[in-house]
Amino acid sequence: MIAEPDILIVGGGLGGVAAALGACRAGRRVVMTEETDWIGGQLTAQAVPPDEHPWVEQFGTTASYRALREGIRAYYRLWYPLRAEALGLADLNPGAGRVSKLCHEPRVALAVLEGMIAPYRAAGLLTVLTEHRPVSAETDGDVIRAVTVRDLRGGGLTTFTARYVLDATETGELLELAGVEHANGAEARDEFDEPHAPAEARPDNQQGITVCFALSHHEGEDHTVERPEDYDFWRSYRPDFWPGPLLGFEAPDPRTLEPVPRTFVPNPDLDPLAVSADQSADAGDKELWGFRRILARGLHRPGAFGSDITLVNWPLNDYWLKPYIGQEAEALCEARQLSLSVLYWLQTEAPRVDGGTGFPGLRIRPDVTGTADGLAKAAYVREARRIKAVTTVVEQDVAIDVVGPYGTTRYRDSVGVGGYRIDLHPSTGGDTYIDIGSVPFEIPLGALLPRRMRNLLPAGKNIGTTHITNGCYRLHPVEWNIGEVAGALAAHCLDAGVEPHQVQAEDKRFEEFGRLLDRAGVQRRWPDVRGY
Repeated sequence: MIAEPDILIVGGGLGGVAAALGACRAGRRVVMTEETDWIGGQLTAQAVPPDEHPWVEQFGTTASYRALREGIRAYYRLWYPLRAEALGLADLNPGAGRVSKLCHEPRVALAVLEGMIAPYRAAGLLTVLTEHRPVSAETDGDVIRAVTVRDLRGGGLTTFTARYVLDATETGELLELAGVEHANGAEARDEFDEPHAPAEARPDNQQGITVCFALSHHEGEDHTVERPEDYDFWRSYRPDFWPGPLLGFEAPDPRTLEPVPRTFVPNPDLDPLAVSADQSADAGDKELWGFRRILARGLHRPGAFGSDITLVNWPLNDYWLKPYIGQEAEALCEARQLSLSVLYWLQTEAPRVDGGTGFPGLRIRPDVTGTADGLAKAAYVREARRIKAVTTVVEQDVAIDVVGPYGTTRYRDSVGVGGYRIDLHPSTGGDTYIDIGSVPFEIPLGALLPRRMRNLLPAGKNIGTTHITNGCYRLHPVEWNIGEVAGALAAHCLDAGVEPHQVQAEDKRFEEFGRLLDRAGVQRRWPDVRGY
């Protein structure tokens, strides 16, 4: 173990892994810690198939993110019994899910991510400490001097000193531990004049979390779980903004808020090759089994799999009664009970199209999530603490109603691109969905720079966005882009003997860093996407 690495990355989610690649690629010694026993965050421990923009197969990501996506496809082609028609698809969607053009199992993403970092571990440049969580940070003025992490298995403490510290945690934990100025929840409208911001600041108004789980279905079998302790509460719970009980197949359409029935038919007899995954045309969430399906048995040789596998990250199991940041233990416990209650309801009471109730053949899949109970290792966290940044991205920068359908905010210091609707799930302040059309956007380097701290960089959802714009900057490829740039920036500053704020502020220094990103395959500007 390197007690004094060049760069310490706290958090091994997508942003953390990308940061490690960006830093190790430059020859820097890195330690990366991760709270769970799986790296990969959203794609693995949280079990969330990627949410991506509609042009992801052509452009709009970094080269290393494309390598991750193609590595996942290559894994299926090499090891899975794909039928010939599927095997030859350049744009293979292994789960034939509608949420993404690349729905797949968490373990496959884990295997590919481990492969991507393997050469740097072998070279002694990268040390990965799973099941380690930060517990304290020592600061000296505007500099973090040391970070202490606890081994969650043995309880031991290890203190690291590093020239640069990257916060890639899911909730921006280091910002709190190091006393870095940051925002929680919703900002007041008068802070940035955002049209959808509340009149007063609401720090506890945070997007709900989701504890995901995977299901297969086996007709004629009974896999009913024990009745969850909080089932009676969740069975009767009806939010004010919901058309009926939360445990039901009717829910608001996120874009119109009109009540919309969802259907649920396990293992439908439909050719998965006919599935189109384009959320810009169809959100795909009206048919729940296929929405986030991660294994489609119909893509494989007959008899290879007895069932599809679908991932449950639905309106039914979004949890928003308590804020995760500030009440983590209580919120997580209740969110887990909600997900188990959804499972039990599906198995025992959910209406079937044949007029019956319950699907006892639904089997939760611990083997898919890598846990004893089948729930994901970690909650899907949509919103983190966010740095008070040199540049804050606000609603007026990205909302299509403000900038127009072909407008975009161009940043002198763009270090990446992304694209997604401003998609906020129901929040702990009692808000329903906020779903706003947005334009393809850029990632300004200024959003990665705290106003005061000199050697801490965010590497995930904790950049300088607002509660509103976090809704489009929080997705998988954007988190990866942010992390890769943070790792590359820390390494570049060490090599050039400069600080991140100098790189952002001085044109010549930024141009030098921009060329480095260009060589690494980081796309910093959007092409004209009209016509795609």
